Amino acid sequence: MKRNILPVGKLDSNVLKDIVFDKISFKREEVITHPGIGEDCAVIDFGEYECVISTDPITASVNDIGRLSVHISCNDVASNGVEPLGILLALMLPVGSTQGDVAYIMEQAAHAAELCGVEIMGGHTEVTPAVNQPVIVSTALGRAVAGNSANAKDMEPGDLIYMTKTAGLEGTGIIAFDFEDELEKILTDEEMAHAQSLLEHVSVVKEGIIAGKIGTRGMHDITEGGVLGAVWEMCRISGLGAKLYEKEISVEEVTKKICKYYKMDYMRLISSGAMLIIMEKEKARFLEQQLKGEDVLCKCIGEITEKGSPVTMETVEGKEVEVAPPSADELYKIF
Repeated sequence: MKRNILPVGKLDSNVLKDIVFDKISFKREEVITHPGIGEDCAVIDFGEYECVISTDPITASVNDIGRLSVHISCNDVASNGVEPLGILLALMLPVGSTQGDVAYIMEQAAHAAELCGVEIMGGHTEVTPAVNQPVIVSTALGRAVAGNSANAKDMEPGDLIYMTKTAGLEGTGIIAFDFEDELEKILTDEEMAHAQSLLEHVSVVKEGIIAGKIGTRGMHDITEGGVLGAVWEMCRISGLGAKLYEKEISVEEVTKKICKYYKMDYMRLISSGAMLIIMEKEKARFLEQQLKGEDVLCKCIGEITEKGSPVTMETVEGKEVEVAPPSADELYKIF
């Protein structure tokens, strides 16, 4: 067994395949969607229905783990075009935690669950010396009529790539809360308040359900690895390529300011709250109308290209560059 030290953050895609996915040998016929690079959810055949399940941890943020833990897993289920129904939470707290700490986290989680329309159905809570800050893992479940959940394997050349909201959304909010004292040197009070308020918009359940009803060629909520990582992962699933246009990718000015200060790339910054939606050209205008009617910012940022072609991006200067696979999120540069 190789003893290479792993870097902080998500495992590299090739390492993940070699030492995790390739070790899973037993499969059941009821499982429709198995684990894979870029797959947000497992899907299980329940006869007339499909059960859509996703699990995710919150490890970087401290102040908002209750809220974020609900949204990130519900977002994954919504990326299949499915309404999340319930969630399980496993909360591990460091020694010295108080009852007030648990109450604060659960108040956040309960409020986020109410906003998403999901029930917290159970989970686990413990204090352990195994962690030095709170860690929470959430598992969300949804239900879809058999055959109706979206998947990136359905993408075809010529399909359009849409992105909702803005790049680096979640990362901006996390940094603004957890590094508020330091950022006071470069942000005005108004900019700080706006950056922190972005964490109120990390749910993509609304756009996921809307797009799911229209019918998509796949969706992916933009988490670790940012916009570029999410597009790369979707193309990895389908075997297709993509061409992105940097000038079309929306980003908040405060995100640019924070990323410049910390020497981070907002294209590679965790962006929960933003969703990639792959649409046939014939349905694109309807998607735009539906999301505009719900006040959800949505822009076409590129298109899917032929099988075997690379993922590329045309920069604002007009130069075409190839997009590399995702590695550790930019957020870990400062945590």
